[in-house]
Amino acid sequence: MPLIPEEPQIHESAQGPRATSASGRTAPTPRPVPGPRPVAPPRPGRPGPLRPTPPVQRTPRDTAKPGPSGPAVPAAAAAAPQIQLIPASVESALDSAEEAVDLLLDSGRAPGDVLVITTGTQHPWADHELSFGEASYWAQHDAGDDVFYTDAAVASRAATRPVVVVAVNGGPDGVAATALPLALSRAGALLIVCGDPQRINSVLGVGV
Repeated sequence: MPLIPEEPQIHESAQGPRATSASGRTAPTPRPVPGPRPVAPPRPGRPGPLRPTPPVQRTPRDTAKPGPSGPAVPAAAAAAPQIQLIPASVESALDSAEEAVDLLLDSGRAPGDVLVITTGTQHPWADHELSFGEASYWAQHDAGDDVFYTDAAVASRAATRPVVVVAVNGGPDGVAATALPLALSRAGALLIVCGDPQRINSVLGVGV
């Protein structure tokens, strides 16, 4: 008998039938979307260089406790006042002192900064103010608002002022020897002496 060939049978794959596209071709099977990759464990190896630990901030040391106090150290002596000499005769010394006062005021000195001492005839201002009594006269000195004129005989009562002007305009022989050192002690910054240079230098003991 002739053998009758069997019709080939088409087996479906395990994934099921494939979809066909409109053109009749079988569409490719979609690939699964990959999920997130697991984090790889750290690879063993040499440890990296370690950063140096920052230095510990030092706390300030306690101030040393003072020991027993020693003898007190005297304060530095104040600088000596500058000395300026204006050559003048006995007759012109008072006028030279007046000109010096005018220059001081014009340069910005306050009137209360200036004390004027005369060794001979008093300044007319002092004569006028003393006519109202010594109390009124010295009250103006204490107020310190204006130039103060005084005689060398009572100049020790005057207080220190930044500038002292001395007019060596006569008087007894020893008055200048007393008045000039006194004037130097009353001058805070500047001593101006109007008179004979040789006499002034011999009294103060300095070349001015």
